[in-house]
Amino acid sequence: MASFVFRFLCVTLLFWPSQSCFQCFVAPQDTLRLCWGHVLIQSNAKNVDACYRKVDRIFNNNEKMMEAARVGGGFDKKLKEILLADIMPMVQEFDQKLNSETVYEQRFQTAADNFIAAASKLPRASGCFPPCGYQSAGAVYNCETCSYDSCEFPLDCPVEEIEVMENSRSRLWCDVPFDLPADIEVIWRFAEGVKTQQLEEFKEVTVGVDRLYSIPSTSSQHQGTYQCEIYTGRLSIVRLYFYITGGQLRPAPEGSPDSILPRLSFLLIACLTCSLLLLFLSLGTLIWSFIPEKEVVIANEEEDSVL
Repeated sequence: MASFVFRFLCVTLLFWPSQSCFQCFVAPQDTLRLCWGHVLIQSNAKNVDACYRKVDRIFNNNEKMMEAARVGGGFDKKLKEILLADIMPMVQEFDQKLNSETVYEQRFQTAADNFIAAASKLPRASGCFPPCGYQSAGAVYNCETCSYDSCEFPLDCPVEEIEVMENSRSRLWCDVPFDLPADIEVIWRFAEGVKTQQLEEFKEVTVGVDRLYSIPSTSSQHQGTYQCEIYTGRLSIVRLYFYITGGQLRPAPEGSPDSILPRLSFLLIACLTCSLLLLFLSLGTLIWSFIPEKEVVIANEEEDSVL
């Protein structure tokens, strides 16, 4: 019993602190049973430590295994099933039985190759999209830590500055490059007159599912920072910030579309008004000229009848 405990501690110390896919999914006591009958060819003697080194070389320091195991969320259980499907039959077969080191070498290498081939076919994570937001879909399994690596980005995105011309339309999109849950809620907030990310400075504007915030005609009262926060349930996913440039909103420069459009509208209305006026004048002139002519004809007819 004391010998078993001692070897158990040896295995633990051998693998610590460096983790691997093998250690993530194979219990230390099963590794002891696996390596119990490892026999060196040269000395024809049992050497369990040499078996541990073989495990370390074939499984623990295998970059292809580490890469194949970088699966998406929830598939670590499948990784364990794949590896144990090869390892546990060997544990049962090798426990308390002597086997040549060449047998171990061949069986270990086959198990590693099988793991790489099967794990590589599992779904991959979508990856992380910097620079902000909680991206659960981007988490990747890491055999070095036996856990999922989160994207580890801050919740708050950098402030995006937007220059807006006076009386122009402003459209703010609360959009992110990563996938969002179906049941999101969007909250728009506004901090008037300042460029900030301090939450206490914002006042709620709208709540719903609309990720577009539109200002039909921007004026000085709209300058400041707009915050868009996306939720799912009670979990905040990301906060985006848009700063409409401070100071007085600049009038549109001469020759720009925003400055020409009002003038074109005025000219169009003026032309339409003039056209209608000319039409009415023409109709009036026509009617006016037609009535006297009819009266003259009638008068002539009356004179002829008298004669």
